[in-house]
Amino acid sequence: MKAAVIVFPGSNCDRDLAVALERAGAQVEMVWHKESDLPSDIDMIAIPGGFSFGDYLRCGAIAANSPITRAVVAHAGRGGYVLGICNGFQVLTETGLLPGALMRNAGLKFTCHTQELLVETEASDFTSGYSKGQTLRIPVAHHDGNYNADEALLARLKGEDRIAFTYGNNPNGSVADIAGVLSENRRVLGMMPHPERVVDTAHGSTDGAPLFDALVNAVVSA
Repeated sequence: MKAAVIVFPGSNCDRDLAVALERAGAQVEMVWHKESDLPSDIDMIAIPGGFSFGDYLRCGAIAANSPITRAVVAHAGRGGYVLGICNGFQVLTETGLLPGALMRNAGLKFTCHTQELLVETEASDFTSGYSKGQTLRIPVAHHDGNYNADEALLARLKGEDRIAFTYGNNPNGSVADIAGVLSENRRVLGMMPHPERVVDTAHGSTDGAPLFDALVNAVVSA
């Protein structure tokens, strides 16, 4: 399985994400945002956390207009897998690959701690390594993680089982405690918590490892 990790100016979780994917068995290539094409035979794309372009304008808005992002959108359009974590989630909403918007935390402060996370669905290649209702402990570190969706979108996300994760104790004011959502075809996942930071016993937890293991196994099996 071949994965690309996109790197923007200000990305700071790109190496962590690459290591998590490699640990799960993926072959990883780092791709600079000014590239216009992805490496050949890419199976999935991962967009890391950080502060792309210093979070100027809106978080993820400038990155969403980088040359490589057009290739990311095209990859998703072909049914390819895309994972966006934290700033990566923000980028995915800015591109329209995922619905909703990520706004300033309700408390107007940066939040950084280990967070209780609830698995809302196991019916995706990202979450099939967990059980619905399972409680995880995954770090969060963001200033603009407040997920917003109107009533119609929220009803659609719930009705289509596209809410991947919710917060056990909402740290940012997200509607319906949403921490991660899936695309209509369930091949794109955006989430604010950082599973790549808990994939090794040295991290104090391996709660993030099943996400990467399940994804790599699903792609390999396909």
